[in-house]
Amino acid sequence: MKALLFDLDGTLIDSMPHHQSAWDAWYARRGLAMDSSEFFAATAGRSNAEILADLFPAQSVAEHVAMADEKEALYREIAAQSLALIGGAKAFVEGARAQGLRLAVCTASTVPNMALAFRLHGIDGWVEHVVSPADGLRGKPHPDIFLEAARRLGMDPHDCVVFEDAPLGVEAARRAGMQAVALTTTLAAEHFDAFDNLIAIAPDFTTLALADLTRDHRLRLHNKDKQDA
Repeated sequence: MKALLFDLDGTLIDSMPHHQSAWDAWYARRGLAMDSSEFFAATAGRSNAEILADLFPAQSVAEHVAMADEKEALYREIAAQSLALIGGAKAFVEGARAQGLRLAVCTASTVPNMALAFRLHGIDGWVEHVVSPADGLRGKPHPDIFLEAARRLGMDPHDCVVFEDAPLGVEAARRAGMQAVALTTTLAAEHFDAFDNLIAIAPDFTTLALADLTRDHRLRLHNKDKQDA
């Protein structure tokens, strides 16, 4: 383990409730209903362009862009008031950096949304690189973002560990040949059971230590989650 690659939304920042509120408002404006839990299980980690192309295939690219801009403006209006970090995120990243690990943020977030998070919490200063679809890359579950981060860091993909809150992100890590840690900040642990590249499942960073990133740690945390449920 030489490099850590962090998703942003739901992994470093507690933004998914704000995204949910924004999508709820966006759908309500159109008189449409949505199943929030099913929607986020299917779309978390994907770019807006990919999500909207699937939802509204008859609409043009320009219309998809306008839809996405409207939704993201709603998100930023909400998030600007109360966007917080995921528990233990800053201390964990600082500890990893102190141990000499290479660090990157790998996100499907938009540039304005990233700018908001970076302005509020200075996350761009925690890592060496930020990689996103704004770099011309496909969103998750495609492995492009993670592979590009490894390339920029000069690392073999097998030496990278990915931190994610979404199954599509863990799948992207698997396709990139990387192990992953799943945080249950957005979805319950059972959503990640099918992945053989996981080395830990945890509710946030406060229960994680770099030395504990083993499969035994994953099973211990998973069993504890089941007992607490």
